[in-house]
Amino acid sequence: MSKGYIFDYGGTLDTGGCHWGKAIWHAYERQNVPVEEEQFREAYVFTERTLGGNPIIQSDYSFRKTLSVKVHIQLKRLTDLGHLSLNEQETEDLHDRILEDLYSKVEEETARSREVLLALRKEHRLVLVSNFYGNINVVLKEFGLDDIFCGIIESAVVGIRKPDPRIFSMGVELLDTEADDVIVVGDSVDKDIIPAKKAGCETVWIKGEGWTEQQKECPQADNIIYSLQELLS
Repeated sequence: MSKGYIFDYGGTLDTGGCHWGKAIWHAYERQNVPVEEEQFREAYVFTERTLGGNPIIQSDYSFRKTLSVKVHIQLKRLTDLGHLSLNEQETEDLHDRILEDLYSKVEEETARSREVLLALRKEHRLVLVSNFYGNINVVLKEFGLDDIFCGIIESAVVGIRKPDPRIFSMGVELLDTEADDVIVVGDSVDKDIIPAKKAGCETVWIKGEGWTEQQKECPQADNIIYSLQELLS
């Protein structure tokens, strides 16, 4: 075996480098949701803080159910703030359209990621390090990724969240090697690349559409790719 790999999950394996906030916003655009992007952004941040501070997502929730909960909270927030004026049935129909749109995109992207991971696994050991809700194992099984990684480190389980470099050091330990023999692949400069470098790892930034315009450059990254398929070349 040569170098070991540590992969981020959300935004890396499921959206191809696109920040999840942007991925959801584009679904809103495709479904013609009558809200402004700034209104959506506030609802998105509100939803993430709500889920991060409350045990709403259960350990047996699928990704589809997790995504459904997120969209429900977002739409309620937009309604409560007066940005959406829909009746209950219209809101539920809109929720279902957004959910189907997003989930189909995730299925397609995750299938592509799975092929890359399977190819890499032939010569490398792979570990997953993710800020997640405690249900990552269910999600991995849902998308056929449950037999690929030799170890999984989930923030809700270990009690350490990115950008704490220690969570990447835990991944290095699972790979049973030295940090400079580990390549970390992630979409977030702040949560993946910078802390992984602090942990002593080599880094690969999958550069997609960021949450803000500020994430255009990343001098801390050893390599920059625009799709996971580039890892195979």
